[in-house]
Amino acid sequence: MFPLEQGRNMELPGTSDPSGGADSGVFFGASVLIVVGVFQALQGLAAVINGAHFEEAPDYAFRMDPSTWGWTHLVLGVLLVLVGVNLFRGSRLAGIAALVLAGLAAIANFLFIPHYPFWGIIIVLIDIWVIWAICASGVLSSD
Repeated sequence: MFPLEQGRNMELPGTSDPSGGADSGVFFGASVLIVVGVFQALQGLAAVINGAHFEEAPDYAFRMDPSTWGWTHLVLGVLLVLVGVNLFRGSRLAGIAALVLAGLAAIANFLFIPHYPFWGIIIVLIDIWVIWAICASGVLSSD
């Protein structure tokens, strides 16, 4: 009934293209995933090689052997690096895997806070930012 104006953007609310900030956010998020994955892997390797380096937190509900933490961080780190590399391609599957792994990394580092509080909190915050960047970028809706 109403004439459509030429060049007018007739998008539904919430279906707009991702902003340039979100696109660069997913690029930066993939880079951060790779760097955090390397740090996770090195942290895990250190715990596997020399578990005595990590102090036990007294009366901590989630008490684990340092080598268990080490293997957890090592495997998670390698997976984060692999997903970060594939996220550069804009793969939807890599975006979903990145969300899952960033969430698992945030949980693992949250549980690791009594051992290294500052490092654990920093990595949790970075993982949360990566989750936001991936969700805001539109990579999850691409084919």
